[in-house]
Amino acid sequence: MEALQRLHNRGSISTGYNIDNSAAFGGANGIQFNPSSDGNQRTWTMSLWVKRSEIGVETTIFGSQNTVMVLMSTDWFRFTLYNGSTTYYFDTENGGPVYRDTSAWYHFVFQCDTTQGTASDRAKLWVNGASVTNTNSNTIPQNAEFDINDNAKNFNVGYFYAGNEQLDGYLAEVNFTDGVANDADAFGEYDDDSGIWKPKAYAGSYGTNGFYLEFKESAASATGIGKDTSGNGHNFSTGGAYPAQATDTPTNNFCTLNILNALNNGGGNNEYTEGATKGKALQSSEMASGTMAVTQGKWYYECKGVLNSEIMAGWGVPNLWGHHSSNPGYDEYSFAVHNVGRAYYYGNSYIDFSPSVSFDTTDIISVALDADNGFCYWAKNGTWMNGGSPTSGSTGTGGFNYIGGSTGANMEIVDGDFLVPAVRTNYYTNGAILLNFGGYTTISISSAASDADGYGTFEYAPPTGYYALCTKNLAEYG
Repeated sequence: MEALQRLHNRGSISTGYNIDNSAAFGGANGIQFNPSSDGNQRTWTMSLWVKRSEIGVETTIFGSQNTVMVLMSTDWFRFTLYNGSTTYYFDTENGGPVYRDTSAWYHFVFQCDTTQGTASDRAKLWVNGASVTNTNSNTIPQNAEFDINDNAKNFNVGYFYAGNEQLDGYLAEVNFTDGVANDADAFGEYDDDSGIWKPKAYAGSYGTNGFYLEFKESAASATGIGKDTSGNGHNFSTGGAYPAQATDTPTNNFCTLNILNALNNGGGNNEYTEGATKGKALQSSEMASGTMAVTQGKWYYECKGVLNSEIMAGWGVPNLWGHHSSNPGYDEYSFAVHNVGRAYYYGNSYIDFSPSVSFDTTDIISVALDADNGFCYWAKNGTWMNGGSPTSGSTGTGGFNYIGGSTGANMEIVDGDFLVPAVRTNYYTNGAILLNFGGYTTISISSAASDADGYGTFEYAPPTGYYALCTKNLAEYG
């Protein structure tokens, strides 16, 4: 367990150092900064936290011209170093680790110092505090100079300088130090109790061209989301659209859609975009589930249909995929509300809500799970359907009783089963569904309501006692 904790930080460690914001990247929204003068092209360090929402495609996270930090289509890590005539590589390819856990935050620290006399000391990589060996046998020459810190070339974050290989995911705590060769422990440390790697404040020098991107300003501008807070004022602009501010961070990791699930009996026929908060069916009617599971507590999320009102939203046990049709509401391991105002469960069984109700793509649906008492509730635009009262406790007023089903059918869900958010949308009408677990969404939010602990950003306030699906809440209530 300790080894797993050290390799994968899930934002579950309480710490005095909290990261409030990240930036959600996707499509043509990389950012750039052009230095006004040359910096140190031999010695520098890049430190950043990344949470992926797309795998199996080549993605550039950071770089300058042809010197770039890349996650390859095989999900290996590569730092390409180009000196104007020759390319050198720092790889985890061919037997090294892969980085494809989309539920976790990864901390990458890459140090370059070509002044070192020992060849193996000229480039170093740490992932979540652990030193990673270069699997490429090429030798970086002593005193070599690369594209980075050349004032004729932009720094690029979230994409390759040619405009492709864009990141789909989240970045946080982006630190670049010019002329300073930092180890990973300048930016993070292992928790004494759990052994999990966690961030800490950087206290060193940034040098001439160094920068620090906290993403703490939400405005879509160079002095907003692109603001450098290192003190150097190297604010980042964009040639496309700016990334959006998010509250999904390495110190409070939020649920997203789980793109690693084997969907539709192993078909994997969903498309995930917008930081894995949008799911679109690419074949038949497809199911998707969240990255976090609960056995107790009270939990809340919101969703909305796109282009097609035939959506379902509910909960299921983690092994629901590959079982029968693998769609929430059509499987004994799941239950969900349909847009015609029905709660479906157990092999196409359902109950109709009273009074009758329906919803479409203009409506926001709230889903509230009371795992302590075995009930689920759904609201349309803030009004609970079926006369629901999420705070009614063991009486479950208006709620769907998923322990045995509201009509007494055996759903094979019992107290203590793990439950994950589970949604479905329809391919045949080009349908998609937007999710809001509180950390980031493209659903238009006007009220910015949070749960009682101040976590999450929702259109409607979660009912009293219900919480956003994030690691800080899971640690306390899950």
